[in-house]
Amino acid sequence: MLFSRIIDTSSTVGATRSRKAKIEALQALIADLDHADVGTVVSWLSGELPQGRIGIGWRTLADLDVAAAAEPALTIADVDSAITAVASTSGTGSTAVRRERLTGLFSAATREEREFLIRLMTGELRQGALEGVMTDAIAKAAGLAVDPVRRAFMLSGTLSATATAALTAGLDALAAFALKVGRPVRPMLASPAESLDAALTEMDGDVSVEFKLDGARIQVHRDGDDVHVYTRTLREITASVPELVELIRGLPCSSVVLDGETLALTDSGRPRPFQETMSRFGAQSAHDLLLRPYFFDCIHLDGVDLLDRPLEQRLEALGRVAGEHRIPSLIRPDPDAASGHFSAALDEGHEGVMIKALSSPYAAGRRGKTWQKVKPEHTLDLVVLGAEWGYGRRTGWLSNLHLGARDPDGGEPIMVGKTFKGLTDALLQWQTEEFPKHERSRDEHAVYLNPDLVVEIELDGVQTSTRYDGGVALRFARVLRYRPDKTHAEADTIDAVRALLPSAT
Repeated sequence: MLFSRIIDTSSTVGATRSRKAKIEALQALIADLDHADVGTVVSWLSGELPQGRIGIGWRTLADLDVAAAAEPALTIADVDSAITAVASTSGTGSTAVRRERLTGLFSAATREEREFLIRLMTGELRQGALEGVMTDAIAKAAGLAVDPVRRAFMLSGTLSATATAALTAGLDALAAFALKVGRPVRPMLASPAESLDAALTEMDGDVSVEFKLDGARIQVHRDGDDVHVYTRTLREITASVPELVELIRGLPCSSVVLDGETLALTDSGRPRPFQETMSRFGAQSAHDLLLRPYFFDCIHLDGVDLLDRPLEQRLEALGRVAGEHRIPSLIRPDPDAASGHFSAALDEGHEGVMIKALSSPYAAGRRGKTWQKVKPEHTLDLVVLGAEWGYGRRTGWLSNLHLGARDPDGGEPIMVGKTFKGLTDALLQWQTEEFPKHERSRDEHAVYLNPDLVVEIELDGVQTSTRYDGGVALRFARVLRYRPDKTHAEADTIDAVRALLPSAT
């Protein structure tokens, strides 16, 4: 198949906000692919290279001085082979060889193909094929129900492998994906609750009520003495957290997969700022800042997979293997006890509580209602779209943030407001140094960013507004912290913002 077909589909998907239209366009393309090309194309349209990061920057690609081809002739295999050759080039003289290979690829590409390649290779491809849309398209192209595809994706960790299995061998191949100790599983997520009472009522009180810590999500795997620790984005951080590795090796089991949070504590036992916990994930040694784990789920224990077991059974397993490290929780509390637990969490410096249905299996994918989070204030994780240059005492610093909510169907983030409140001098300095690294464009007033950075915003609520495309605007928004543990695909959606409108509560 010609590479230009991929560009055509990408343009179609990016030009519409209709989820149905996106899925139909992707489905038509995937169904027409040779089986050998499925994984590659699904990776591309999800904004990733099968080869991973290849160390090529925007400037290198933009400086290639070659004429564009007049007509499309590149095939999918041509492009994939060329990128593989570039990625595998290393050693003395590799810079020149890489440039030569890129020049050959770009000289065979049309102007549209070249623009797509630049965005793909630099990680800036935003054509709207986010995970949920792509998962549905794969299922439709293979003629399968979506749930087996979502489950295979959760367990394999990659859409490309999931798509190849679905298109080549169907349900049998998808069913072959199983939990493998040492390979991270996409984490189960929670939805915001309307209130503590509403969440308890919705689940008929058959719940676990757990502290919601202001920490960093971790998933730990142990097989014998072999231990791996992953972040919520499935990045491995084992080498940076030796104290966690030692603790996991000491648990009374031979193999285990645990889900939880970790955070650094003060001498008095209160949580340190989130940024201090996150700073350890890039460190090479523990130094003086030790992390403490708090586990809330057990999805494998001693050769038995527990993903499909109800939460109540998984918690029993968790108690057996890591009881002293379990997150503070209550099982089937009455409303007064649940309210008291909520107050205790806040008193100890945590964010609130999680309400979880005891009957729920462990399932990644779209946020469901079987896990709900309750906080005392409205908070949203939003994408930074840009920042305006400050004035007065903030002259020379990037200050007023443009904030966007995620389009759940994969389109560009939807702007919902601005704020400069909550920005300390340290954050202003960091923004001014960091934002140009993510720059999309700029004018005399502001720098506009690719949607790479997620920031947690506290707000008093939202209101209807004709100023922004989403029809809503934030009220009294202020910055709490940046979320380096989250990607733009994990930001809150425009639907979550609209749900805060007074008429929806």
